[in-house]
Amino acid sequence: MSQAPALMITRGLRKKSMPEGLWTKCPSCQTVVFNKTLKENLLVCAKCNYHFIMGAWERIYHLVDDKTFREIAANLQPGDPLKFSAVKSYPEKVKADQKRTGLKEACIIGEGKMNGHPVAIGVTDSRFIMGSMGSVVGEKITKLTEYALENKLPLIVVSGSGGGARMYEGALSLMQMAKTSVALTRYQKERFPFISILTNPTMGGVMASFASLGDISVAEPRALLGFAGPRVIEQTIRQKLPPDFQTSEFFVEHGMVDMVIDRRDLKQKITTILEILC
Repeated sequence: MSQAPALMITRGLRKKSMPEGLWTKCPSCQTVVFNKTLKENLLVCAKCNYHFIMGAWERIYHLVDDKTFREIAANLQPGDPLKFSAVKSYPEKVKADQKRTGLKEACIIGEGKMNGHPVAIGVTDSRFIMGSMGSVVGEKITKLTEYALENKLPLIVVSGSGGGARMYEGALSLMQMAKTSVALTRYQKERFPFISILTNPTMGGVMASFASLGDISVAEPRALLGFAGPRVIEQTIRQKLPPDFQTSEFFVEHGMVDMVIDRRDLKQKITTILEILC
């Protein structure tokens, strides 16, 4: 009996000394992964190859050579044209996501080098209002495309949008689909290459516009791609969809994506594509 209190105290001390936030459970294989190891592996599970969602700045640090990135249109922020209000108003939602992610909007654009190759590159971030395309995201993608055309640079856009067009901005968000597509049409008429990189998830108006217009389209493994989600489609057509429906691998098999590339190989393989096309 004299040992029991001491054992309880020891267990209590051990519990208190264990810092929080050191481990992450893989949603695919349920393996608990040490965060430092996960980060070193570019947020890819070493056991099952599950690709965790990666933030916009992390993408840029991975793809762009060190100290070569110059951001464009960094200070653009959305207005509130509809005075939209639900549980939170639109400005409150924007401010909350700005604080949570450290981003001003769901897209970062700029110029940099990829293994020495000058590129114009943009990245959308699904953590910021689901990476949805409002007026700022559309304007940034358009500005980036026009900058690439003016400076005769290959264009690379990494898409991650689970929200499609941004409902908080109504028709103004839907207009961005046409706006970005027209800009890309002008760019591609000059025979400069546009490489579209699709990540999990790329859905809705983003997928229905600039994300699907790449001269070369690549995707990360097992990314969810498409317009409407699988559940919506099943409820509409009242049929069961294949298990891998709307995954990267399904898109490659049906000719809608050129190749699936592991994130750890992405920079080198995109560089090889640039060397062939430029």
